[in-house]
Amino acid sequence: MTAPTSSTDVARASRLEGELRLPGDKSISHRALMLALLATGESTIRGAGDGADVRSTAGIVMALGGEVRRSAAPAGNADYDVRSDGAPRQPAGILACANSGTSLRLFAGILAGHPVRAVLDGDASLRGRPMARIIEPLRSMGATVEGSDADSHPPLTVTGRSPLRAIDWSTPVPSAQVKSAILLAGLRAEGVTTVRESVATRDHTERMLRARGIPVRTERGEGGGTVIRIEGGAAMQARDEQVPGDPSAAAFWLVAGAIHPAAELRLRDVGVNPTRRAVIDLLVRMGASIEETPVSDPLTEGEPIADLVARSSDLTALELSPAETAAAIDEIPILCLAATQASGRTVIRGAGELRHKESDRIAGIVDGLRALGARIESRGDDIVVDGPTALRGAVVDSHGDHRLALTFAIAGLVADGHTTIGDAASVSVSYPTFFDDLERIRS
Repeated sequence: MTAPTSSTDVARASRLEGELRLPGDKSISHRALMLALLATGESTIRGAGDGADVRSTAGIVMALGGEVRRSAAPAGNADYDVRSDGAPRQPAGILACANSGTSLRLFAGILAGHPVRAVLDGDASLRGRPMARIIEPLRSMGATVEGSDADSHPPLTVTGRSPLRAIDWSTPVPSAQVKSAILLAGLRAEGVTTVRESVATRDHTERMLRARGIPVRTERGEGGGTVIRIEGGAAMQARDEQVPGDPSAAAFWLVAGAIHPAAELRLRDVGVNPTRRAVIDLLVRMGASIEETPVSDPLTEGEPIADLVARSSDLTALELSPAETAAAIDEIPILCLAATQASGRTVIRGAGELRHKESDRIAGIVDGLRALGARIESRGDDIVVDGPTALRGAVVDSHGDHRLALTFAIAGLVADGHTTIGDAASVSVSYPTFFDDLERIRS
């Protein structure tokens, strides 16, 4: 299939079968490049995701003085060799984040602790996302961070300070990006910086910092939350890394395998980090047949990986608490599709964070799945889906949001007729080879 443009058609598949190697985990790819900039020496990163977001991060690493060499890798991924003296330099121009909120938020944390002045900017979608949740803690640490307006929208201007002040910060809304921005600033703070979460979020930053010699402690907080402490002043060590397959990308194929009546899909070397695998466990609770075989690789820095096999299944509805929703926030759109094929009423509670992603994902997924025939509605920040429903092909709008485009493409594999996805090219943000993979496993 040629690269998707303004719209792409997906026809119902008679069978789904085959083996896939997925894009490198986007969250880990971002962080590996950033930490390579902060380490003295050369770091080698193998199998990084090669979507537009990760390329934005690589470009910013170069703009901040890192020497970056990229080469193509299997499964549409990329290998990187990064050499750095360990300190970001004053950039010559604006740091272009494009659509990547991870790039903007985490680099803001990094730059807060270095004596540089930099402007982080993005595309129209990113400029519409308020950044107060990172601006407030970084200002409390002593950095000067300004948004473009009173609502703290990008572009962000960051004027760093060294050293920063250590803080004890409670995140009002669970967010791995906010937590990571504070921890990365804490590298340059005097004393111990503490982040308190009511719900544990993905812990890649903590694992990767520890692997590079940074003292990070994680403790159980009151009420089941998590407390993370980082001691400032430690030197970052260069390290080689193998990036596992992205579990968020895997989620689309796991759902495809579960909801299609004739499917068996094998996914190789997928990251199954306990703070990222919520979508796998939720699908299993719904009755999905997912076989998991652990795999060992010493270069994944303690990140557990596994081969997964998804087969046709009879699904039943479930209710997600706000904590469960937060743990699977990026996978909620594809879980909504799974719910359309499950017996009973699925209720997803506390999904308000989805309104502030690349699009209003609650509105986008409700409108798109309704157009395909699903019985789905939003009730404030909750989503309610009644199933099972026979889907029919329709014209749907992804609103330039890669996760919506991917969800509607999977829906097209089980819907009668043809499904036309508007702005399907947005899949390049996280999964540039998706439509090629789709053609390989369908018949």
